Amino acid sequence: MGLNTSAEAPLPVGQVSRLIGGWIDRLGQVWVEGQITQLSRRPGAGVVFLTLRDPSHDISVSVTCFRQVFDEVADVVSEGARVVVLAKPEWYAPRGQLSLRVTEIRPVGIGELLARLERLKRSLASEGLFALERKKPLPFLPQLIGLVVGRASAAERDVLENARRRWPAVRFEVRNVAVQGVHAVPQVVRAVKELDALDEVDVIIVARGGGSVEDLLPFSDEEVVRTVAAARTPVVSAIGHEPDSPLLDLVADLRASTPTDAAKKVVPDVGEELERVRQLQGRGLRALRGLLEREERGLAHALARPVFVHPQRMVETREDELEALLARSRRTLGHLLDRAESELEHTRARVVALSPAATMERGYAVLQRADGHVVRAPGEVAPGEELRARVAEGEFAVTVLEARSGTGTDGHVPATKSL
Repeated sequence: MGLNTSAEAPLPVGQVSRLIGGWIDRLGQVWVEGQITQLSRRPGAGVVFLTLRDPSHDISVSVTCFRQVFDEVADVVSEGARVVVLAKPEWYAPRGQLSLRVTEIRPVGIGELLARLERLKRSLASEGLFALERKKPLPFLPQLIGLVVGRASAAERDVLENARRRWPAVRFEVRNVAVQGVHAVPQVVRAVKELDALDEVDVIIVARGGGSVEDLLPFSDEEVVRTVAAARTPVVSAIGHEPDSPLLDLVADLRASTPTDAAKKVVPDVGEELERVRQLQGRGLRALRGLLEREERGLAHALARPVFVHPQRMVETREDELEALLARSRRTLGHLLDRAESELEHTRARVVALSPAATMERGYAVLQRADGHVVRAPGEVAPGEELRARVAEGEFAVTVLEARSGTGTDGHVPATKSL
C-alpha cells in the first residue's frame, strides 16, 4: 500500500524502517540457495553468523542461526560450500539491515549439482545454443588474442609460453579474473564482454587449470554460457583437463582439452608453416618445370612435322594446283568465248539477211515522203507529189505521176518519174 507523503509531510526514518520491517515480517519462511562466503563461529557464542552469496551475481545477504542448527552440518559445510537453507527474513530496524534467520541447513551434494547441470544442459540445448551451425571458424593467424584466465596461474603461463613459442609475433589482451568462488561468474562475464567489444581481438580463450566439480561450476553457469553464445568473436574453451567438461565446452566455438592445447589450436606453428611453405614452393616448382617440359616436347613435336621442316612444300603444292586451275579457267573461258563468237556470227548473219539494206540490195527501194514517213500504200501519195527513193547504193528523187489503189494482179505500183 502506498503512503501519502510529501516534502512538507515526510516520514521519520524510524517509521520507514518499522514499515519495512512489517512488510518483511509478512513474508514467512523461504528456501534459499547460495554459497557461503563468510563463516563466523565464535567460541561459546550461541549464534553463528554467515554470509550467503548468489553464485551468479554480486548479491549477498547476512544469515544467522543457532549453534545447534549449524553443528548438524558443521562437518560437511565450510566457506565456499553451496547450501540450501530454510530461513525467515528479518529486518533489524535500528540499523536498517536485512538478514535471514535460518532454522535448517542442507548442503548441496555433488549428485544434486550434477543433476541441476544436466537439466540446464538440456534446457540450453533445446534453445540451440550448442548447435554446430552456430560455431564460428577460428582465424588462421590471429593478430590479437583475448585471454580470460586466473592471475599468475599455470594456465596463463601455459597459454602465453606455448603460443609465443609457436608464433613469436602473437599478441595477447589478458583479463585476469577469479576462476572459482563467488566472484568468478561476474568477472568472467565482464571480461568476455570487454574483449568481445574490442574489434582488434580476433579470438578469445577462456582458460583455467583442473579442479573439482565445485571449482569448475562457474564455467557451467547459465550467465557465462549465454554470454559466450552471444559473443561475435570466436571463443575457445580450455577449462580443466581432458575428463572435465563444463557447459562452456559445449557452447564455445572450439573446445581445447587443456590450456596448452588451446595455444596449439589457436596459433599456428611458425616452423610448421615455413616447412609447409617450402613444400608448396617445391610442389609449385616441380609443377612449373613439368609444364615447361611438356610444352617443350609439344613444341619439338610440332616443329618436327613436315609442314614446319619444309614449309615451302605447301606453297609449291598450292602453286601447281593454282596453275592447273588457271589453265583450266583459261580453256573454259576460251571455249565460252568461241561459242559466244560463233553464236554472234550466226545472229549477225540472220540480222543482215533480214535487214532492210539486204532487201534493197536485192533490188527493192524504199519511198519516203518529204517529212520522212515511208510510203506503204498508194493512197498515201498524190499525183505530182515528190518522193525520195532509197536503194542499196544511195537515193534519188521521184515524182508521182498517178496513184492506183493496190498493186492488182499485174504487179503495178503507183507510177513515178525519176528526177
